[in-house]
Amino acid sequence: MKKFQVVIFIVLTVMLLALNKFIMLKNSSIPVADAPEMVNHNHVSSQRLFDNVWEEIRDNYYDANLNNQDWSRWKSHYHGKIKTDEDAKVAIDSMLASLDDPYSRFLTKSEYSDQNTSINSKITGIGVNIASIAGKIHIINVIEGTPAQYANLLPDDIIVAIDGKDVSGMPLSDVANLVRGPENSIVELTVMRNNDKLVKKVMRKEIKIKTVRSSMEKDIGYIKISTFIGATTPNEFLDALEKTKDAEGLIIDLRGNTGGLLPNAIFIANLFIPEGKLVSIVGRDGYKYDILAQDTKFGVQKPLVVLIDGASASASEILSGALKDYHKAKLVGTRTYGKGMVQKIIPMQNETGLNLTIAKYLTPSGTDINKKGIEPDIKVTFSLNDLRNRNDAQLNAAKNCLSKMLTQN
Repeated sequence: MKKFQVVIFIVLTVMLLALNKFIMLKNSSIPVADAPEMVNHNHVSSQRLFDNVWEEIRDNYYDANLNNQDWSRWKSHYHGKIKTDEDAKVAIDSMLASLDDPYSRFLTKSEYSDQNTSINSKITGIGVNIASIAGKIHIINVIEGTPAQYANLLPDDIIVAIDGKDVSGMPLSDVANLVRGPENSIVELTVMRNNDKLVKKVMRKEIKIKTVRSSMEKDIGYIKISTFIGATTPNEFLDALEKTKDAEGLIIDLRGNTGGLLPNAIFIANLFIPEGKLVSIVGRDGYKYDILAQDTKFGVQKPLVVLIDGASASASEILSGALKDYHKAKLVGTRTYGKGMVQKIIPMQNETGLNLTIAKYLTPSGTDINKKGIEPDIKVTFSLNDLRNRNDAQLNAAKNCLSKMLTQN
């Protein structure tokens, strides 16, 4: 197995180099270095900061038409009016809103620092798994030994507000992002427990859980991928395959997985799809770059079911979309989130940052899933009764589906 892992990581490195080449060629105005400094410590006036962000968007946003508008009007409108960095943020936020793109964001110094901490070091949070049921955010379970447990948060608690912000009806991934934050910072959760409203102030900490876990039940192997952000996710997935090697069929659970690193999704997809396109990246002016499967001399050919829900986004959709397009898996659950855009992090002056959409991606069949999501082959919702009875109806449906697939083989 170790020899195989070395081969796989060589393949992964080749794919990463190819992807990086695409990004550099299509965004030549963005400085690229072997070890880029993620913070721009140069200080400029607030007006200059606004002007520089305006130029970055004009030159690098994936839609060259900038949502069919005269981009120069923004520079003219705010010329000479930006006095502070707070003024710059208000102006930049207004400018970005005109693109109708929820993923392009300007980050203040503190926001950008928080983002870099999350990317470069660890995942922090409070240690709960959540689900959206009838527009309400329910805590499904509380991870042992985490801040959530110490704060006496319980399964079945309904989160109604985070830091005073009403979250009812909010997309699950947005709620998850509000719960997460920098380590040792405080998040205030307002929860309903039966008929009582409780306010819990919880300190975020590093949640020491693996990104992949697995188990066996008779002849069915179960692999849960909680996130694609971890550098160790590929090796963890290989270990999970080893632990479930005696299974006749597999269930991969992507529910609640809001995404992470593109190469991780490609890596895992390649284990099931030995040839062909895994995903297509479409950049500015329609330039398309296909990321192809590499010959790993190894492939998982077992019957496969993938669990998805409304919080399965980005990298989760790349994996599930590829498996669906190649008929390598049956998808069970509910429609995915629908995030088909690619962002680049651009360090800006005054230690601020810009997350700018520079491309979109298509599934192997050429399907654009942005704002649409991926529909499951078998739709199974998660009801309030399921939650109360600790009944995972979606997982049960996946097991039934896989059992039928095994019988047919």
